[in-house]
Amino acid sequence: MKLTETDFQAWMGGIQARMEAALGRLLPPAHIAPARLHEAMRYATLEGGKRVRPLLVFAAGEVAGAKPERLEIAAAAVEMVHAYSLVHDDLPCMDDDVLRRGKPTVHVEYDEATAMLVGDALQALAFQLLAEHRLSDDPQVQLNMVKTLAVAGGSRGMAGGQQIDLESTGKALTVPELEFMHVHKTGALIRASVILGISCGGALGAEEAVRLDKFAKAIGLAFQVVDDVLDAEASTATLGKTAGKDSKQGKATYVSVLGLPRARELAQDLRGEALAALEAFGPRAARLRELGDFIVLRKF
Repeated sequence: MKLTETDFQAWMGGIQARMEAALGRLLPPAHIAPARLHEAMRYATLEGGKRVRPLLVFAAGEVAGAKPERLEIAAAAVEMVHAYSLVHDDLPCMDDDVLRRGKPTVHVEYDEATAMLVGDALQALAFQLLAEHRLSDDPQVQLNMVKTLAVAGGSRGMAGGQQIDLESTGKALTVPELEFMHVHKTGALIRASVILGISCGGALGAEEAVRLDKFAKAIGLAFQVVDDVLDAEASTATLGKTAGKDSKQGKATYVSVLGLPRARELAQDLRGEALAALEAFGPRAARLRELGDFIVLRKF
């Protein structure tokens, strides 16, 4: 049966609602001490965002026949790492932003010290979830899941990409340099989302794993290219964060390096690469294909 856009929207909305409920359940209640920290953790994580990474976890899990209750935990761990990264990125010592997901950033709503602790606590809770829930029938696979998320968030992943971003402000970058930065800063966690989703299910063949990794790498980079295009074109109200911030701060983006037309073309090229990697999977990868389209064609 051919899936329709309405069907995809219903699936996406269902996963988003499920993750909102799961995150609400897995985060510490706001009334438990230290109440201010727990309240801020919930503020940073709940009621916002497209949940692209959890959606990728679930879509990849479908390819491997994973149980939804396992995917829910893995997706929550990834989303908590993502939320922590946004809290820290918005701090005055980093990108110094005041708006995120349509509301004041955590350090504005609370204070800088609390925002630092929110990020620290969310990251720790993410790994606690991966350790205390049974996510695979093979202990070694689950241990590798912990490693996968750790590498994606560390100096060879997201944190390292952010460092490169900070060092590159005000400098002219080549396309390969820009790609290297974003493969780490944005792409690493998106790639980890796909790997964690697969890991919650049955074992895949080596060739299948390589194909899914190619998809994840291409769509992770496409995500950043589209973000750069939207930052240049969309309004603050539409984005839910400060529009045009990268340009004002002198940061290299795909738009500043390539121009808008070529940046749009690159996003489509990467979309093509991502979808081509899924051809051998047939209907099992339907949700991943739809997410690839969503990531590249989104307007916010």
